[in-house]
Amino acid sequence: MQSKLPNPIDYQDHAVDVLAQASAYVRAGKHFALVTSVDIEGGSARDVGSLAVVSDSGEMTGYMSNGCIDQDILVHAMDCLETGAARLLKYGEGSPFHDLTLPCGGSVSIWIDPSPDKDTLMEAYATLLARKPTVLTFRPEMAGTGSTQSAIAIAYQPKVALTLAGRGAIFRATTKIAHSIGFDVSGFSPDTDDLEIVAPYCKEAPTHVLSTASIDSLNLDSTSGLLTLFHDHDWEPAFLVAALATPAGFIGALGSRRTQASRLEHLSQMGVSDRDLQRVRGPIGLVPSLRNANLIAVSGLAEVAQAFAYEQQTVSNA
Repeated sequence: MQSKLPNPIDYQDHAVDVLAQASAYVRAGKHFALVTSVDIEGGSARDVGSLAVVSDSGEMTGYMSNGCIDQDILVHAMDCLETGAARLLKYGEGSPFHDLTLPCGGSVSIWIDPSPDKDTLMEAYATLLARKPTVLTFRPEMAGTGSTQSAIAIAYQPKVALTLAGRGAIFRATTKIAHSIGFDVSGFSPDTDDLEIVAPYCKEAPTHVLSTASIDSLNLDSTSGLLTLFHDHDWEPAFLVAALATPAGFIGALGSRRTQASRLEHLSQMGVSDRDLQRVRGPIGLVPSLRNANLIAVSGLAEVAQAFAYEQQTVSNA
């Protein structure tokens, strides 16, 4: 059924961003189909539970592959919206679409629902925005049989939130790159010029800190992280102690091995337990001894990504 439509695909990765578009369609009274990956065998560019929405005007937000089948899925979704009938598609091994191959091998099954439960999607979106996990349940039906497969319940986690505290070139570069790769970024700095530069990349207005005494708490959960990016390390202890009082999934600090040893010794003298000291990663970065701000940012963010490399979706039969 491959037939390219003129509208480009908005390749959004995270469920919350796809559900944001679905919620916008609901508020606008716009008709749309929900597309979900419900089964994968072998290799795949995306996880089971990956979401996309397709509007009746041909706009697609989200994707199911790295471009090899998404245009075809878009065409099928438009047809589902026109007929009102849901559809279960299979691509790859065992698929009837012999002209569409999956370079990574295996197969993927795609469920297209032209009449999804809008209240459920709105609720799921609100839950993820509140930084809580949510579950969506799908009941794919085999075409022409009238029989429904076992329901599939998929749990979605909120987007990783990253708090950056620092100043200077590395702070600026890390904020920009963290935003571009999809983290929800918060910023803290004593430098107003830095705050002005990073503001467009932060979810909310970054915070100007005038003294370490003003840093008494941080709102971090298990899918949140903190990076301190100071060369003047006197600012670090307050941020690190505040982060250690939370269940943050990642806490790291910039500097050399010598700086890290001195940092941990200072935190120990402040009364931080050995268990909490082990949570402070440093020097951050998967590539040591870099001297370029952008490369240091990429190296540090790669370590953050590694720490949160769990699957954002978990699947069970409902």
